[in-house]
This record gives sequence, C-alpha cells and structure tokens, in this order.
Amino acid sequence: MFKTFLIGVVLGIAAAAGALYAFPAVDQARETSLVAVAPNGGTLETFHINIPMDRIMIGGQAEGSPVPPGLRWPADEILADVRSEMFKIRNARDAVVGVAVRTAARRPDGNVIDWMLHLPARGSLFVSMEAQPRDGGVRVGRIVSGAREFALLTGSVGERWVAGTSTDEDAPAGRIELRASYVAQMEPVELLEDAQ
Repeated sequence: MFKTFLIGVVLGIAAAAGALYAFPAVDQARETSLVAVAPNGGTLETFHINIPMDRIMIGGQAEGSPVPPGLRWPADEILADVRSEMFKIRNARDAVVGVAVRTAARRPDGNVIDWMLHLPARGSLFVSMEAQPRDGGVRVGRIVSGAREFALLTGSVGERWVAGTSTDEDAPAGRIELRASYVAQMEPVELLEDAQ
C-alpha cells in the first residue's frame, strides 16, 4: 500500500511534467547548465534550495505548521508517517531552474527518503537516498531513473544542510545543497543496430 502511494506521487509528478512539456503554459527558456567534469569522466552539477523562501509546500499528519497555511493532509493511517515537501531549486548562479519534491517516510524496516527533481527545459530525475547521513551530515542517494536529458544517465546525488550565517532580517535560515554526479550509460545494443 505504501509503495502504491509513493508510485502514485511519482507518476502524478511525471504526468504533470509531461502535460506541461506537451502543452506548455509558458515558453520554457533553458537556463545554461553549470556543470563541471568529474574525475570519473562524468559531470557534476550543484543545486540549492534557500529555506524558507524556496519552500512551496510541506505536509504531513505530524506537521504543526503546514505550507501553505491551511493545507490538510489526508488522515489515512497509511500516510501517518509520511512527510512531503516541494521546493523551487536554484543553480549555482542562484537562478530558479526547476522544482523538487522530497518525500520521507518512517517504516518498521527503516526510513525511506526520495527526491524527484524536475528541470522543465531538461527533464526529470528520481533519486533514492540512504536513510542515514554519512560523516559531515551528507546523505547520499543513487539516481534510479531519469527522463529526457537524464534518461541515459546513472550516478549519485548528495544532500546536505548548510545553516545560514547572515544576520539580515530577510536572509535564509539556511539551504539544502544537492550535488549531482552524472555518468552516461552505454546505449542498448539493439538501439545502436537500429540506427545503422
């Protein structure tokens, strides 16, 4: 039942992204990708989320102050230990380049944390994270699947919290940093044969 819920959330996001791609409400200008070459021959890309400014939605049965205010989380028992958040994501130049959904759930056999990143002009990534952070507070996950530009990529994504140091009134409390490492997969042999 829980897997069905998570699959439904992911499919709902994918369907909405697909509908926006097929019938764009606006002309989706592509922001320049800011990638660096990784030592393994792949590429690295960094995103961040300023908290609380970039938080679009946060919900869960145990959530005392949902965003937007008045959000009512379903009272279904299967969702009792599920928390979901939606954010705007920014590139290294602080430009908004897409949206991300982070879902966390507690289960008797361990915690589940997943990210779904959608960059409208590029595609989507689904990342399954390790339940426990590593040294330095970094949680690492693997890219499970992708669409469009990310369809033939594997790799990993690291997540960490960086507390804000500014004393300005409108400064963020901190930010979530996401560092993606992409590695290209070989195309399936049958696709290569069809192209010849």
